[in-house]
Amino acid sequence: MKIADGALPAPLFRRVLSAVRSLGESGLRTTYQTTFWMPAGAPPSCVVEEAVAALWPRLDVAGAEWWLSRMYTSNVQVDFHQDRDEKLSVRTGALVHPVTSSVLFLNRCRGGLLAVTDQPPNPRNPAMAPDRLELDLVRPAPNRFVTFDGRLTHGVLDARNQIPGARLPPQPRLRLAVIINFWARRPTGVPCFGESRAYPRLRKWRRDRSAVV
Repeated sequence: MKIADGALPAPLFRRVLSAVRSLGESGLRTTYQTTFWMPAGAPPSCVVEEAVAALWPRLDVAGAEWWLSRMYTSNVQVDFHQDRDEKLSVRTGALVHPVTSSVLFLNRCRGGLLAVTDQPPNPRNPAMAPDRLELDLVRPAPNRFVTFDGRLTHGVLDARNQIPGARLPPQPRLRLAVIINFWARRPTGVPCFGESRAYPRLRKWRRDRSAVV
């Protein structure tokens, strides 16, 4: 695992943060199912893809799959898991993982540590947590970028930095991040952002637009 603070130039980071904040809770329930493909070398089609391009690793990859991670840590909606080609897995049972998984954190929040481990998720446990909790933990912080092997298990801890279980008292602030997976080949059925009607507000934050945070 690698962690970099101040990963994006400050003006670009401010625009990404302001653009994602401007969405409010729009599309919140499907945020983890709303993913996009950016081919290697393609020009950015929105401000988030400007960030993806700026964070691109020195890897021989076909492109990046990205999505917005937005949640209240009092009600974590994502279990421990390994990133994979979801549609291919459902159709054939094959497990194909990205080369590298990564998270760009946009803000601080109560709890919400990223937990990464080489232990497999266990469907019999709460939040599919591994049996052995040997976890590398990363605290959300603005403009913090973490990368790790795309085969590793990972999840999000709750507002008390515990394995998510029962819903906790509501939190006033969403935990905001951009998830970026770099792939050797395009995952099945993932559209480019320009082909989608999702998040039209992201298209408005152009390179020459300033944002006050």
